Amino acid sequence: MTKAGWFDAEAFYAALDAVRLARRRNWKQVAGESGVSASTLTRMAQGKRPDVDGLAALAVWSGLDADDYIRSEGEEVTKPEPLAMISTYLRSDPHLSDEAAVALDELIKATYERLRKDL
Repeated sequence: MTKAGWFDAEAFYAALDAVRLARRRNWKQVAGESGVSASTLTRMAQGKRPDVDGLAALAVWSGLDADDYIRSEGEEVTKPEPLAMISTYLRSDPHLSDEAAVALDELIKATYERLRKDL
C-alpha cells in the first residue's frame, strides 16, 4: 500500500532541536514551556510521531509550520481548499468569539455553494 502523504517526524524533530539550541533550552525546559510531556519528546527522539495535540503545541512553541513537514510521493502536495483556509482563519481570529466564527463560517460556506462555478 502506497502512502499518499505523511508527516516527516524526523525532519520536524531536527528543526525543533535547532530551535531548542538557538533558544538555549534543554529538553525538560521545552517540555515545560510547550506543555508537551517529556516522554513525548523522548519518543520523538526515537523516531516516533507526536500526537496531533503534541504536534500543535510544539509548532506553537517553536514557531515551526507543521505543513512544511508534510511529504508525499513525488513531493506534490495538494493545495488546501479555499473554504478550509477560510475556516481556519476565522476560528483563529482573536477578535471573534467561537460562536461568531462558526456563524461566519456557515454563512460563507452556504454562499460559496450557491455562487460557485462547477468546472
